[in-house]
Amino acid sequence: MIRLVERKHIDIEKYNTCIKNAQQSNIFAFSWYLDIVADNWSVFVLEDYEAVMPVTWRRKYFIKYVYQPLWTLQLGVYSTEIIDENEFLIELFDEFKYIDLRMNSKNAFTMFQDNCLDRQLQYLTLDVDDATIFKNYKSDRKKDLRRANKADLTEKWNDNPANLVQLFKENIGKKAKGITENDYGNLLKIMQTCIEKRVGELLSIYDSNNKLVASGFFLKDAERVSILVSSTDFKNRKNGANTFLIDRAIFKYRNGFKEFGFGGSSISSIAKYFNSFGAKTETYLQLKQNKLPKFIRFFKK
Repeated sequence: MIRLVERKHIDIEKYNTCIKNAQQSNIFAFSWYLDIVADNWSVFVLEDYEAVMPVTWRRKYFIKYVYQPLWTLQLGVYSTEIIDENEFLIELFDEFKYIDLRMNSKNAFTMFQDNCLDRQLQYLTLDVDDATIFKNYKSDRKKDLRRANKADLTEKWNDNPANLVQLFKENIGKKAKGITENDYGNLLKIMQTCIEKRVGELLSIYDSNNKLVASGFFLKDAERVSILVSSTDFKNRKNGANTFLIDRAIFKYRNGFKEFGFGGSSISSIAKYFNSFGAKTETYLQLKQNKLPKFIRFFKK
């Protein structure tokens, strides 16, 4: 039996144990992470937390709707054993009229195909030697690394997370729409919390004048380390800083993890860039549904 449990009634110990031991486990689904990024969240629970599906939601026009919080790449169904994941979708689509939520790449659904959109992420297999990893870089990435060496760029681990937030705001944030000060506050809190829990690390790249030119934050799951967020200085884009940032992270984590995740993108130009590191493509599903009344659909953005 699957039931929907409100946040205040969740057995947090059992819930987090399920996430930790799940075949689909990732950091985004832990209660402490969702408490930071989500306005509200509840969870569909199978029996005694044998499987769970966290659902992040907001309320508008007195109607609850499901949305994907910023700084959260994937959610979905998490289970310790193989189950029929379709049962969770039946409950989800029955409970909520509007849904926009990304599943994780290990979920498999055979129902509601009209509500499922294919999305892509890129990852690099790390169980090869250093020479093979570098050999698989495309020529443009190798050229970037030569530029970085010529520019005398240096790496700095454990930099101040506030520096990355500011770099992001001044560059990507000026082009991206809808990112609020509250969102930036959440990002800073996520990084600080992940550092405290030892599941996240920050890498910054500085030029010869000690100017921050690139920075990225990396989340460490059991077998995969992934880019949560990164940014470069748009005024200094010819020094190979972004490639240098990713390269340094790949080689730092090569011995401790099986895979390196690039955060993922279905935008062809970004995917092409990630693939130029020798990355592979992985598919996951984004759930979409809009059964709101017409007058509310008009205002829903």
